[in-house]
Amino acid sequence: MVARSSSTRRGPSQPTSRRSLRSAIHRSGSNGSAPRRLPPDPMTIAELLGRCSFPDGHLQLGVSGGADSVAMAVLARAAGRSFTIWHVDHGVRPGSADDAAFVGDLATEWGVPFEYRRLDLDPSPNFEAMARRHRYDVLPADVCVAHTVNDRAETVLLNLFRGAGLTGTAARMDRAHRPILHLTRADTVAVCTEAGVVPRHDPTNDDMAMTRNAVRHRLLGEIAEVFEVDPIPLLNRHADLVADALALIETAAAELDPTDVHALRSAPRAVASEALRAWIQRESGDPYRVDTATIERVWQVVACERRAAETVGGHRVTRSKGRLSFSVTSAHGQARN
Repeated sequence: MVARSSSTRRGPSQPTSRRSLRSAIHRSGSNGSAPRRLPPDPMTIAELLGRCSFPDGHLQLGVSGGADSVAMAVLARAAGRSFTIWHVDHGVRPGSADDAAFVGDLATEWGVPFEYRRLDLDPSPNFEAMARRHRYDVLPADVCVAHTVNDRAETVLLNLFRGAGLTGTAARMDRAHRPILHLTRADTVAVCTEAGVVPRHDPTNDDMAMTRNAVRHRLLGEIAEVFEVDPIPLLNRHADLVADALALIETAAAELDPTDVHALRSAPRAVASEALRAWIQRESGDPYRVDTATIERVWQVVACERRAAETVGGHRVTRSKGRLSFSVTSAHGQARN
């Protein structure tokens, strides 16, 4: 795997021809015929802005060119906020240069700074996760991303079937840097329509080999058909309830010694499991891979059903004299503390 990046900065005064802007817009739609009319309908925008949560100060906006991120930028502009637009080109699709041109031309038309980063990534089976990790490596720490309630609903289902436990199905997201998290995907499309901007379409979002795309285009639709209900708000309400319950569990788990077998067995299972999860996460330095299967293996050690259990990243939990210890397993299979 190769990951290289290059960067380009365009200031707000750097000219881009109107012809170039029209060309970028034409390339973005299915027929390129949508008119550009700015500013958007103030009534529609005012209602949606009331559900946004932009942080204070100058904003750093991650804009891919899709409907969600373009709508986020339109809303920030309508709110009178100052912002810089950031665009990351992963360098794997033939149309990615057109996406960058489209986003850059929007920034120029609006008179805002534009920061461009290009990654050179080798395709891999885990490309989606790899691209996300490297994308955040080149973006500012306070970048705002355009996650919606649809994204959160998808995350709940993905984490549920990955065995991510309460932490995963809570799908807690930093609302300060996800300012349109209370908007739907239909809302973002409406914003783009009102603004007269035809967003770019990433064809990889139609690839059903990617699990999130299958959840988005197939699973959620089938749930809606079978239960005759919109699953998006239901999944978000469920995530909120889980998050509230998890906060109480985490408070109780913080008081528990995760290495004390007796204390773990005396505590409610949910509290003990959370104490173990947080401990393994701290010790391993891996915030993503402590799933319910891992916790179940470690619980068998707590319950004296086994003496040791593999966790994540070549780590192991062992029990001795009523205490748990965390160790790194060497290449020869010997544990070293």
